[in-house]
Amino acid sequence: MSALDQIRDTVTAHDVVLFMKGTKSMPQCGFSSRVAGVLNYMGVDFTDIDVLADADIRQGIKDFSDWPTIPQLYVKGEFVGGCDIVTEMTMSGELDSLFEAKGIAFSKEAADRIREANA
Repeated sequence: MSALDQIRDTVTAHDVVLFMKGTKSMPQCGFSSRVAGVLNYMGVDFTDIDVLADADIRQGIKDFSDWPTIPQLYVKGEFVGGCDIVTEMTMSGELDSLFEAKGIAFSKEAADRIREANA
């Protein structure tokens, strides 16, 4: 199975997927740590894919999304964005709206606390 097929299968099989450097419990870069931290803090159940463990997946995810950087967040098979986009969406409340529209469980209170702490 090609890397693109593996990626397609992964984003289809799981509601929320974060392609990142490292894992959700041990991120290996600041950008991955930020996005995983937001998702963890908000109580989102997500699948983490460590791109450092597989060079084909690391390049493949960039080709799959036509997005040059990692991390990359997918919700219900849809590419959401990287660290800057996820951060902006968290601060504006757009991420809450996306999770609500897609039926993804998360803590609204935790999301509000993130916004309050960064206001």
